[in-house]
Amino acid sequence: EPEQVRAFRDTWKDGIHSYLTYLRDRLTVARDLLSDSGSIFVQIGDENVHRVRALMDEVFGVENLVAQITIEKTSSQTQDYLPPVTDYVLWYGRDKSRTKYRDVWRPKSPQGGGFGEYTRIERSDLERRPMLTAERSEEQKLPSDAKVYRQDNLTSQSAGREKGEGAASWFPVNVDGLQFRPSMQNRWKTSEQGMQRMNWSRRIEPRGTSLSYVRFFEDFPVMQINNVWRDVKFSSRSEDKTYVVQTSAATIARCILMTTDPGDLVLDPTCGSGTTAYVAEQWGRRWITIDTSRVAIALARSRLMGARYPYYLLADSKDGQVKEADVTRSVPKSTPTFGNIRHGFVYDRVPHITLKSIANNAEIDVIWDRMQPAVDVAVEALNTALSSHATPFKVETGGRAGVAIDFRATGEVKLPSGEPAPAGGLMEWEIPREAPSGWPATAQSALKTFWTARITRQREIDASIAAKAEFEFLYDKPFADSGKTRVAGPFTVESLSPHRTLAVDWDDELIDTFDAAEGRRKKAERGDSFTDFAHMILENLKAAGVQQAHKEDRITFTSLKGWPGNWIAAEGTFMEGDTQRRAGVFIGPEFGTVSRPDLVAAAREAGDAGFDVLIACAFNYDAHSSE
Repeated sequence: EPEQVRAFRDTWKDGIHSYLTYLRDRLTVARDLLSDSGSIFVQIGDENVHRVRALMDEVFGVENLVAQITIEKTSSQTQDYLPPVTDYVLWYGRDKSRTKYRDVWRPKSPQGGGFGEYTRIERSDLERRPMLTAERSEEQKLPSDAKVYRQDNLTSQSAGREKGEGAASWFPVNVDGLQFRPSMQNRWKTSEQGMQRMNWSRRIEPRGTSLSYVRFFEDFPVMQINNVWRDVKFSSRSEDKTYVVQTSAATIARCILMTTDPGDLVLDPTCGSGTTAYVAEQWGRRWITIDTSRVAIALARSRLMGARYPYYLLADSKDGQVKEADVTRSVPKSTPTFGNIRHGFVYDRVPHITLKSIANNAEIDVIWDRMQPAVDVAVEALNTALSSHATPFKVETGGRAGVAIDFRATGEVKLPSGEPAPAGGLMEWEIPREAPSGWPATAQSALKTFWTARITRQREIDASIAAKAEFEFLYDKPFADSGKTRVAGPFTVESLSPHRTLAVDWDDELIDTFDAAEGRRKKAERGDSFTDFAHMILENLKAAGVQQAHKEDRITFTSLKGWPGNWIAAEGTFMEGDTQRRAGVFIGPEFGTVSRPDLVAAAREAGDAGFDVLIACAFNYDAHSSE
């Protein structure tokens, strides 16, 4: 008849006390199983998080707490007061100082922390301006060619380092005809050479009476996750949360990706529906999952057998080498590949452009020397075309902002930075993007040439900055072969019987297993019928030998004769290579079951008699005989 089984049932005799005792036993075993760099995660609700944290402090040590992670849930049960919408994950390391950790990044968004500082944009024509109020409130879209940036700090206090005039990082910087110095308590974050490269790259700009670093949003389009996870809720109807202790696949995936590499081993002692095994299989981790319920094991097995996964490219494969070369714009490696998953996958990555990487980029010097002459020629051609133009031009930026330039004037003037400038000509940063009405055609043509040369130079520098930048791997975004589908690898389902069978002898008396191990167990009298059965077995062994799992392991006896022992019925000899071996043959009852104590006693006798091998022949073995 059909059996009704109630699955996933938590029953605790003494309530929370039973649960904590149960949990402590498993945490202690988990601590012993963890590698030195291993981690353990326990998800718990707000009702018991403080109790479980105290318990884990006791087992793992307070100093090995890595983080208490807050997870936002999709919904909560209706309550009279504030409804709880969070769960918690307690993360401990076996040894925090050696715990393996891989940064997991998430895309920056307008709702993320720090985005409010990105209030300025740069257009493709190099125009820079603050965002409009409507653009900041997202009522109006940004121009399609806009790059968002913020004005960041360019100085630091750096306690213990020399500051003030004469210090290595305290010097004047000229930008657009203005001169800037750090305060006496601060210093620049880079050297004079680095500041020059920053200036040539248009990565510094005035902000009031100081200079700021131009940090584009796309310089590092991701941000490090913290201990509040709002993006790991149950993602679909197929993954609806059914049980209190159920964990979303996204949560488990993030924990695995943070603390393991492909090929590492993941253990889940509370299998449930098999989510941990499912996720570990997807990300190339070995796994073991355990449960006391056969229903849970059956569900997990069915889930894994029906799962389909992306086929991620292994770094240690030919396809992986080709993809890595494509991503890094380099020549593919020619080293042999062996498909070793421990080398990891080929991961997507994001640039991490920093002030330091720009300041140390010597290629900017080369690009400037190669492309600046074309810009200088265009500026000179423009000033020549305007030299007889009668309408003054009011400068809007730089050291001469607000000053009207008479193009017919001659000589030089000194800018606030101390640099000379033509009295009747424009400097590079003063040239407008659109020609004012009345400018001659030659000036308009020269203006177009200038902006083409300047934009080309800037694109070359930007490309160099991107190419020379550091990058961060996105461990949750390996490249996949879309033409292949992967299924779960081979796995086994093993079980241990929760029941213990007490062995009895022929007279239904309980067997003393200790006596069997000590060699004091006596063999029962079995009569003539057993003697005839034993003779039949020995004759069969003489003719057929013993066939094992592999043909090459077959045992063929060269001799087989009786042995006057309590448990050993015969002595056989066989050849193992060039060596002759002695085997003791133990024969069980014709229709009964051989128990573990019988095997222990026979093994003890065989060892005392100097046999090399014990061969046990039986109709059946009890559940514990293989232990």
